[in-house]
Amino acid sequence: MKSYYSNGKLLLTGEYAVLDGALSLAVPTKHGQSLEIEVIDDLKLVWKSLDENKTVWFETTFEITNNEISHTVRNDNDISKRLIQILSAAKQLNPNFLHTNKGFKTTTRLDFPRHWGLGTSSTLINNIAAWADIDAYKLLETTFGGSGYDIACAQHNTPITYQLGNTRPIVKSIEFNPSFKDHLYFVYLNKKQNSREGITHYRANKSHLKTSIEDINNITLQMIATDSLEDFESLINLHEAIISKLTKQKVIKTLFFNDFKGSIKSLGAWGGDFILASSKDNPTSYFKQKGFNTVIPYRDMVL
Repeated sequence: MKSYYSNGKLLLTGEYAVLDGALSLAVPTKHGQSLEIEVIDDLKLVWKSLDENKTVWFETTFEITNNEISHTVRNDNDISKRLIQILSAAKQLNPNFLHTNKGFKTTTRLDFPRHWGLGTSSTLINNIAAWADIDAYKLLETTFGGSGYDIACAQHNTPITYQLGNTRPIVKSIEFNPSFKDHLYFVYLNKKQNSREGITHYRANKSHLKTSIEDINNITLQMIATDSLEDFESLINLHEAIISKLTKQKVIKTLFFNDFKGSIKSLGAWGGDFILASSKDNPTSYFKQKGFNTVIPYRDMVL
């Protein structure tokens, strides 16, 4: 049996602007997804996906015919169609993938709720790429698209800076262990946001981009370097203002948490998934009163 594991991800700086070359700070999470492969005699690919409670949330069977994948069950299922797309793209990148007289029983296991937006898709892409012995960035490019920072997090066990280069992304492992991390919390907004929709919105509205990217680059470097919670909060506020101006969206604190004593930063696509909250006092009761019950301390989330 072969097994693969990929880390989940959170993008702390550079959301949207990472697509245009902004230097971004990202962290792998303690939550991720595994993929186990067992060889079987039947010339089939038997697929099963388990959630964090070990409950099956998706399963299907593919036939392997003439070294190609054909679908025989639930061919009207969107998840099945997406999976066929990924596996077919992997086979195009490595024609020897699934070139066999055996079949496979494959099991994916998430250790976080899949609606959290920590990388259900990117961890799957990275695991399949490892199985197929191909470049995960190329597999992402031919399937879901995006900047690829989530693939970098899947492959790294430390915080990273991420920046799109001319040919390959520039990924650097960094020391980012803020002295004030016990004042940082991740709060789930009870809504999984489609990042593709957010990117489309950004593309339609971005303006003053060059100056904004230079500012975000500086903010990223300063956030990595600072030992001051107050300075960190100022940088959060400045970053929110820049993205707000670029996308013509109101900052999340103004929309929902105007009375919060601390700073709040959207992560990833605005309006959903997680936010980063900084607060001198534990803000869990504040957010729960607002109906947001998933509040995770920084040290419990970041790898």
